[in-house]
Amino acid sequence: MAEALKVPTMAEYMAQGKKPEVLFWVGCAGSFDDRAKKITKAFVKLLHNAKVDFAVLGTEESCTGDPAKRAGNEFLFQMQAVTNIEVLNGYEIKKIVTACPHCFNTIKNEYPGLGGNYEVLHHTQFLKSLLAEGRLKVEGGKFKGKRITFHDPCYLGRGNGEYEAPRDLLRKLEVELLEMRNCKEKGMCCGAGGAQMFKEPEPGNKDVNIERTEQAMEVKPEVIAAGCPFCNTMMTDGVKGKNKEDSVEVMDVAELIANAQDL
Repeated sequence: MAEALKVPTMAEYMAQGKKPEVLFWVGCAGSFDDRAKKITKAFVKLLHNAKVDFAVLGTEESCTGDPAKRAGNEFLFQMQAVTNIEVLNGYEIKKIVTACPHCFNTIKNEYPGLGGNYEVLHHTQFLKSLLAEGRLKVEGGKFKGKRITFHDPCYLGRGNGEYEAPRDLLRKLEVELLEMRNCKEKGMCCGAGGAQMFKEPEPGNKDVNIERTEQAMEVKPEVIAAGCPFCNTMMTDGVKGKNKEDSVEVMDVAELIANAQDL
């Protein structure tokens, strides 16, 4: 399996005079957070399974600058962004896919103003396109009939208007898709956006992630599906806070597809 999960770098492709179909932007969470690494591995398995010619930047990838910008440090954001854009343009990158809506939103909407123009896709959008092209098969497997609710990431849903790609993939798994009362255009933040991921919440009556988890619990799901590593962390913490970790799993859409097929 270690051989099957070989992930080539852009530098290796360049040395061979080749260009991949797509660059997989892993992101800080997908690279360093132990939980999010599982999402990265699941997505890579799906890319291999669909025979997608892809590469990563590896050590040449730096933070997109999203947390710095959201926290108000525009100077640091631009330094990080320009560094990444120089690397991406040096490799003549045209198409980028990422499993992090924060990276997706920043590269898609904020890099063009600094000279970085790319086609940027969230991993659920890319998986949906692979499905449409017949390169990827998504079947019910062990999740067939399970009660699953999808939590819309802010930067995928309300930020960029993408609600259907993750849901279309979940429906292909033949799950019982349940919607929270706050979903799609009326979706609610998990509490990690705007760089809140990296600090303790301000004093208040209730943490945002607990409120959102309670909304998910109302529909009695067996799985809370996510499409963002930050959301995954916050919803997992919420489930633990409710002492429901034995009965409710929090999983990324890519993990659900990969695990359903037992890749």
